[in-house]
Amino acid sequence: MPMFSPALMIVGFVVIYLLSCIKILREYERGVIFRLGRLLEKPKGPGIVFIFKPIDKMVRVSLRLLALDVPPQDIITKDNVSVQVNAVIYFRVMEPNKAITEVENYGFATSQMAQTTLRSVVGEHELDDLLSKRDEINSQLQEILDKQTDPWGIKVSNVEVKHVDLTEQLKRAMARQAEAERERRAKIIGAEAEFQAAAKLVEAAKMMESHPMALQMRYLQTLSEIATENNSTTLFPIPIDLLNVFAKK
Repeated sequence: MPMFSPALMIVGFVVIYLLSCIKILREYERGVIFRLGRLLEKPKGPGIVFIFKPIDKMVRVSLRLLALDVPPQDIITKDNVSVQVNAVIYFRVMEPNKAITEVENYGFATSQMAQTTLRSVVGEHELDDLLSKRDEINSQLQEILDKQTDPWGIKVSNVEVKHVDLTEQLKRAMARQAEAERERRAKIIGAEAEFQAAAKLVEAAKMMESHPMALQMRYLQTLSEIATENNSTTLFPIPIDLLNVFAKK
């Protein structure tokens, strides 16, 4: 049987050890290195990284944008309406060393922070604001979360409220309210139309008062329209002014 020399075994062991110490990090990855439990100043990567096992330990951190779904939260708004609201958070790791050393699990911690912040912010707004001022609420959530996660080396770039679930009773009440609002607007528009028509009639009456002949012409025009629409004979009195002319003669 062939025998391996001690030198060859040592060389083989060294080669295997060196290969195990080589790590390849992708462009979007960084390696946080702990040497004898102490954190090195700068993260490693991307590319080929050499670590000394078992002295060194490396933790991979992704720098890509992450999307975190916030589960639906039961929230009572400022006007005492119970709703279910969920959201999605977009964030990325800016400082890998802080993300590993300052918090145990930055993804879980960000999720929990987002849930409490969502309940707090939505509870300060009324239901109408939650439905109509979505962009303002998103900006407020993003600003608060970004400030709270900054010590962890995390940047919250965007927060979007996805769904606002209402109870069936509340949906029916809102439908009735919307219908009443439409009826109110229709009545207001009708009243404004009547007001404008009355104002025009007043102007016409004042004009006819200062020009009596205009009233006579309008009178004759109305009779002509009646005769045209209805095929009938219309009797109307002779104007008194015309008889006065003959009386004087």
